[in-house]
Amino acid sequence: MRLKLLTLALSLAAVSLPSHGEDLLDAYRQARANDPVLAQADATRLAVHEGIPQARALLLPQISAGMSLQQQSITGNSNLGGVSGNNGATSGHERTRSISASIDQTILNLSDVANLQAAHSTADAQEKTYEAAAQELFVRVASAYFAVLNDEEQVAVAKANEEAFRVTYDQADQQYKVGIAAVTNVYQAKSLYEAAKANTVTIENTLANDRQALSVITGKPVGDLKKLRPDLPMDPPAPADPQAWVDSSLKNNPTLMSAQLSVDAAEHSINAARANHLPTITASLSRGKSTAWLENGGYNFAGNGRWGNTIGVTLSVPIFSGGATQSKVRQTIYQRDEAQDSLELTRRQTIQNTLNYYNSVLAGISEVESGKAAVESAQKAVDATKAGFQVGTQIMLDVLTSIQNLTSAQSTYSTARHQLVLNRLLLKQSAGTITYDDLQSVNSLLQ
Repeated sequence: MRLKLLTLALSLAAVSLPSHGEDLLDAYRQARANDPVLAQADATRLAVHEGIPQARALLLPQISAGMSLQQQSITGNSNLGGVSGNNGATSGHERTRSISASIDQTILNLSDVANLQAAHSTADAQEKTYEAAAQELFVRVASAYFAVLNDEEQVAVAKANEEAFRVTYDQADQQYKVGIAAVTNVYQAKSLYEAAKANTVTIENTLANDRQALSVITGKPVGDLKKLRPDLPMDPPAPADPQAWVDSSLKNNPTLMSAQLSVDAAEHSINAARANHLPTITASLSRGKSTAWLENGGYNFAGNGRWGNTIGVTLSVPIFSGGATQSKVRQTIYQRDEAQDSLELTRRQTIQNTLNYYNSVLAGISEVESGKAAVESAQKAVDATKAGFQVGTQIMLDVLTSIQNLTSAQSTYSTARHQLVLNRLLLKQSAGTITYDDLQSVNSLLQ
């Protein structure tokens, strides 16, 4: 009877039982609201976008107003406005008040124009970086979620394995005590039983860590999670052409697009640096007045100022700035070269990742199918070995080995199932086409 219960426990360990807990979409919605990585990317995106109005402001009218009041001590001969003291000697203060307002407008400054273009490209690049972070969130949530699910199945397998070795150890011990088995059987069974207990503790610790990792993303404690159902679709990627996926990634991958826009921004920065060699033209209009008056003992004299307008156009021609302009041009060229190298590296990595994930999906389908067959065969081997041990055709070591083989097959099968689902998402992420609908499709595989 105990052998039958053991077989049933091992079989159930590989099966995902129904659950009414949280699902993948619940975890994603929590992460969308609380994930600090995505929030950081959003804040960076908004900050970089502010570079556009700042660059544009240099090309728009600059309006300013001011007022000044100055006082100057006067001692000496004076005949200001016909007013004089004894023998023409004066002493007192002369005060001047000036009021002005001005408006300046850039007519020609190619450097500022190029800087504005660079700001636009930089902002667009950061927009794509944020889009990549948003797509990455789909995968990060799914990866953390399925890590927990896989850990839970691994714990179930480990506990069933531990129980199987415990039952076998008890049986060997009883047989030894009644004199129908050697003590070697007891030692072998006990050794594997103790190792199985230690392995269970290790896997339970991994589960606790992975649950905490999911909580870091969602910002919420992790409760009971819905499990992956036993029957998974075994369809190959569509389209079933790796080059089509590569073409999609080169066209749609947001990280690659961000790298290209960074190169564009660097090109505009080179133009801005070179334009510092060129003349600039600025128009200005100002209006103001200045009033001065003299305070001299008991005499006050004021000269009332009149409002005056000044209109002008300034042409500024840079001739030499100590080599700073040439250095800035060289610096921006080096930065452009760096951006181009980064773009090429990103392009190659994108192609590599896309092909790797495509092949991983195909290999994963075979692994799941063969893993399922391996579990079924290992289960039959356990049953046959135990039956042979009962009639004396198999030894205790054969039973222990068959249990180990079943546990290994169950563990591999569980990992392959969860990794296959995740690899499908990773393929779409690399191709730049992953959406919320893809997460919904994966969520439909839970129960």
